Amino acid sequence: MTIDTNQLVKELLKGNRRAAARLMTLAESMSPEAHAAIKQLYPHTGSAHIIGVTGPPGSGKSTLVDKIIKEYRDQGKTVGVVAVDPSSPFTGGALLGDRIRMSRFSTDPGVFIRSMGSRGSLGGLAWATYDIVHILDALGKDIIIVETVGAGQAEVNIIQIAETIVLLSIPGLGDDIQTIKAGVMEIGDIFAINKADLDGADRRYAELEMALGLDRTSDGWEHPIIKVIATTGEGVEELVKAIQQHHEYLVTSGKIKQNQERRFCAQLETIVEHSFMRKLFVDPEERKLFQKLVQEVCERKTDPYTAAERLILQLIQPQDT
Repeated sequence: MTIDTNQLVKELLKGNRRAAARLMTLAESMSPEAHAAIKQLYPHTGSAHIIGVTGPPGSGKSTLVDKIIKEYRDQGKTVGVVAVDPSSPFTGGALLGDRIRMSRFSTDPGVFIRSMGSRGSLGGLAWATYDIVHILDALGKDIIIVETVGAGQAEVNIIQIAETIVLLSIPGLGDDIQTIKAGVMEIGDIFAINKADLDGADRRYAELEMALGLDRTSDGWEHPIIKVIATTGEGVEELVKAIQQHHEYLVTSGKIKQNQERRFCAQLETIVEHSFMRKLFVDPEERKLFQKLVQEVCERKTDPYTAAERLILQLIQPQDT
């Protein structure tokens, strides 16, 4: 069946949620039609404040996002959510339980929630997350929240999408050595300690303060540490206020442009890399060459670097193999 993406784009720009959902499905299937639609939608993006919420599994990200949605809805702002769940490495399926925790907003026309599986992507996001954020932006959402998988210290790809990143932690995750590890700690703009009513919350606060140390205001922004109890909503108003203050800081300091350049540079690199890999594994001729080179490497007829150079050359300047 032929899909009229032009019509879907027109309907989406009128606020049609159904058209948005269909375009998101196309984006998840990585179809050429989705790419064509994003090209049309892109001039209509750039107005939303994109917030990333990341942290380890079990830290209460979905419950906290639910309360953040409510806070923004109480302010009269519209919200889009992209919630990424881990996919099974065996079946490719995902539970997509995040939507259940936010189910009270399922009939709210001012909220659009999209759950998706990571489908093997690393860094806490799915490949289609970028496109779905653009779709929500073009749909006119004031706030877009991206909730990552929760993979741990390596989960840093959220900086390619979000302008403000909330790094969630909970008491009892480990000692202070765990807290100050490089990687995910370096991407947080705001640090939230969930389940702050549990023993160890004060220690977690102290560990975070120590980890941030003298660099806490090195970029002109004092990275706040906020205690919250997501199940009751305690501290969420303060958290949302800090998120808004960070956005204001980015705008007034002019760093929002620098932020965008960094994000779009990373996105372009990802798109180019993914396009090459997709061509390599989808195109039968390229796949045939790939398998041939694998055998040559195995038989020591060539080395991995030479094989990779041949693949790159073939992708850039296709020749008969």
